[in-house]
Amino acid sequence: MINTSRYRIICIGKVKKKWIQTGIDNYLRRMPGLIIIELKDSDKKKEASNIKSRIHKNERIVLLQETGNQLTSKNLSTKLNEFNNDRIVFIIGGANGLDPDLNKVASWDLSLSKFTFPHEIARLLLVEQIYRAQTISEGSPYHRD
Repeated sequence: MINTSRYRIICIGKVKKKWIQTGIDNYLRRMPGLIIIELKDSDKKKEASNIKSRIHKNERIVLLQETGNQLTSKNLSTKLNEFNNDRIVFIIGGANGLDPDLNKVASWDLSLSKFTFPHEIARLLLVEQIYRAQTISEGSPYHRD
């Protein structure tokens, strides 16, 4: 079983659209251990510094980037399970993306799609995919083939 308390998401910016926040809150209720940290918009260097200061030493870092690896939901579930009980922090940049210096500390890059999404929607999609990965691992009927 995937333990969602081992996941954190660090995001640049706040969710401003109520319907997106409602969706995120729905999944957070299903995964009470998942933590989301919102950081203030700034220039990329300041954002990267702020992000790095929030990363714990024992966490694997996953950057969400359009150039990242694209996985199926099942592949994401498998990959997360391969990390056993390692703590994972997902990083979502703001409108200007992430500073390239973060690539040096990342364990891997993840792309949610070839499409480009606003960071708020990317956050909702990521939270849903973490939930889906958990349900796949548990054999829940939430995910259908």
